Amino acid sequence: MGILDKLRFEKLKQGLSKTRDGLFGSVTRLVTSKNTIDDEVIEQLEETLIAADVGVEATMEIIEAIRKRIKEERYADVQELQHLLRDEIQRQFVQTSNEFTDPFNITGQKPHVIMVVGVNGVGKTTTIGKLAHHFAQRGMKVTLGAADTFRAAANEQLEVWAKRADVHLIRHAKDGDPAAVAFDAVQSATARGDDVVIIDTAGRLHTRVNLMEELKKIRRVIQKQNPDAPHETLLILDATTGQNGITQAREFGAAVGVTGLVITKLDGTAKGGIALSITRTLKIPVRFVGIGEQLDDLQPFSRKEFVDALFEETAT
Repeated sequence: MGILDKLRFEKLKQGLSKTRDGLFGSVTRLVTSKNTIDDEVIEQLEETLIAADVGVEATMEIIEAIRKRIKEERYADVQELQHLLRDEIQRQFVQTSNEFTDPFNITGQKPHVIMVVGVNGVGKTTTIGKLAHHFAQRGMKVTLGAADTFRAAANEQLEVWAKRADVHLIRHAKDGDPAAVAFDAVQSATARGDDVVIIDTAGRLHTRVNLMEELKKIRRVIQKQNPDAPHETLLILDATTGQNGITQAREFGAAVGVTGLVITKLDGTAKGGIALSITRTLKIPVRFVGIGEQLDDLQPFSRKEFVDALFEETAT
């Protein structure tokens, strides 16, 4: 691991410190309080996972797998429990063949269209700005489409991010047609030969039928420019909302076919197990995780590094 990779990994560990201290602090205390693995230890481990928002179904599968391995591989030393837990948590995440090095596998037709959706307050526009920076830093040409036309502040915020990342921005007047913005953004990016176009959409309650219908319209209009687009529909979820994120993911998925997740504000919760719960329940991969406010605090997701960061001590 190079110096930059080590610095990034250390930042990931720091961002997940609340979850590590809560969930795995409990596991450490459990391990040090017993000498052998017995039913009481397993039951306490089960309670710890559920408390960390790992979810009941995922917890049951993890516990069952651990019980099976203890029996078949004859584990008895309670110190081995962390090793078993580490393996089984990693196994539960939805795996993608290109995770971390290129979360989107942007190798096909230009532009690669990313539609971004989510409820109010999850950090959607900020995440889009950081995504633009992520791609621009890798030498890609990027266009942003400011299709959140309901809030002037959203367009202004996106304009600030576009300048910071030095990328192209398409925006219309306030209260304009969001679908028209998306159409123009894809058209402009195509004409410019850009690699990526990212479409911001208005934050909306997943329970509002009319707003979800508008998202469907935006998707249809994008497909008039490119029948294969959007190539990725990203749902932004706030980690602090916990299990409600699963409901959001289901509703948005039914409306526009969510293909990937960005989980923000993981640094603000001790229940980072929600990342596992959502991706495992809905079989949707996590593409990025947000662990802070800085530009590089949005990191491509690697299930191995995520789990490693939960189990390893932060450097001092």
